[in-house]
Amino acid sequence: MERESMEFDVVIVGAGPAGLSAACRLMQAAKEQEQEITVCVVEKGSEVGAHILSGAVFEPRALNELFPNWKELGAPLKTEVIADDIYMLRSETGAIKVPNMFVPKTMHNEGNYIISLGNLCRWLAEQAEQLGVEIFPGFAAAETVYHEDGSVKGILIGDMGLTEAGEEKDSFMPGMELHAKYTVFAEGCRGHLGKELQQRFNLNEGRSPQHYGLGIKELWTIPSEQHQEGKVVHTAGWPLDDGATGGGFLYHIENNQVVVGLITDLNYSNPYLSPFDEFQRYKHHPQIAKYLTGGSRVSYGARAITKGGLYSLSKMSFAGGLLIGCDAGTLNFAKIKGSHTAMKSGMLAADVIVAELAKGDDAKAELTQYAEAFENSWLQEELFSSRNFGPAMHKFGTILGGAFNMVDQNIFGGKLPLTLKDESHDYAQLKLASESTEIVYPKPDGKLSFDKLSSVFISNTTHEEDQRCHLTLADSSIPLTVNMEKWAEPAQRYCPAGVYEIVEENGEKRFQINGQNCVHCKTCDIKDPSQNITWTTPEGGGGPTYPNM
Repeated sequence: MERESMEFDVVIVGAGPAGLSAACRLMQAAKEQEQEITVCVVEKGSEVGAHILSGAVFEPRALNELFPNWKELGAPLKTEVIADDIYMLRSETGAIKVPNMFVPKTMHNEGNYIISLGNLCRWLAEQAEQLGVEIFPGFAAAETVYHEDGSVKGILIGDMGLTEAGEEKDSFMPGMELHAKYTVFAEGCRGHLGKELQQRFNLNEGRSPQHYGLGIKELWTIPSEQHQEGKVVHTAGWPLDDGATGGGFLYHIENNQVVVGLITDLNYSNPYLSPFDEFQRYKHHPQIAKYLTGGSRVSYGARAITKGGLYSLSKMSFAGGLLIGCDAGTLNFAKIKGSHTAMKSGMLAADVIVAELAKGDDAKAELTQYAEAFENSWLQEELFSSRNFGPAMHKFGTILGGAFNMVDQNIFGGKLPLTLKDESHDYAQLKLASESTEIVYPKPDGKLSFDKLSSVFISNTTHEEDQRCHLTLADSSIPLTVNMEKWAEPAQRYCPAGVYEIVEENGEKRFQINGQNCVHCKTCDIKDPSQNITWTTPEGGGGPTYPNM
């Protein structure tokens, strides 16, 4: 097919904190160097921020560097943290508040803000456009385009208006190629193009496997007498046990609203575990229920996070482009924060690109100097000091791992002369169903706990009904012949949106994919024990539309 194309100096895939910070800094640096450059950002969501989901307690360090006058510019950082409590939940009713002296310093939130990361990205997009960046929401980068020598040439926007069978509808619109001197991939956790690039260019060679968690979050409006604006609550322990780790959070934002959520580490071992149902149980704990009772849900969402840390971080440069932010794994899990680190990775990328573009015909295909810029930044220092946090939790569990991290962070400042690594793969940790205890979850009460379908409904998730399924199976027989027999087909439970079902018709079982429910969390691509599921982009604009998430 003959396709139209557009040329830019830089194309950025993804309008999250990494991509938008890179775009803003590119234009700032070009202006400082008196250069003329063209920058384009493509975003698969229907609008900037539509697919953005994070807790989020935000550390403004990178924003202070990018826009020192962000307060005057009206950045949506309204709620400063005023109280910071951590509880160990010992049972479904018991809780112990962790004394401040035993809390790792990385978990302290003085000077941080509780924000909607989606709204921050909307604001960053406004700043980028004012600086001259072109932003195209509703256009999904479906493929990477390569030069004949194998270097990255740009991206292909996915075709729109194809039926499930791949036939052209009346509304068919062929995708356009966007070409660039450098293409920056900032898709967030488990980006499907980033995953392809890691394999093609061996970017993970010599690295530890990446590790992931699934974050599930709800936005609530609660009675004013239960609301304490600026209060941050973190929890560890119950309901996660039996080989599962993670933690919960509840943050009080403005307008009598709170955000509540649970992160389940995706290295859990029991195939009967359902992160969604663990979250529903979590809200019934008295320490959480006391805030939510009498309130109402506003929105729901889920997203995987990269949490492997420094030694799971991909090589970030390759011929023709860079991999930045959570696409590469820059999140600092010791802080449970990845926005400021993603932003900094994008800003470093921008400075390197502008300097190289200034060389004209002498510019290099691969920006190898990015690694040096990264290593000389506070981002490298921060990730190094937190390198043991995740591996300690995986190896020693919540209590002993937490004690190790308290010593490492509070006494040694993250410079303990010992480095832990976790060389296991999250998807390979499931025990056989025959060796596991089936978990029976309580039915939702419709007040604090809810079912998957009603939750997906308030995520405002929509996809064009008659389109090719964006969730593909390498072997369609595996769900029933392998996953069902060995692990009771865990896709039914690890997906937080009811995408995967085992349906029985006329005495025959069938594996059904309800792609229209997908909230783009990427958990299936990560946790499937047979690594048989690949998440790709649906038609541009499809997916959730998160308000204030």
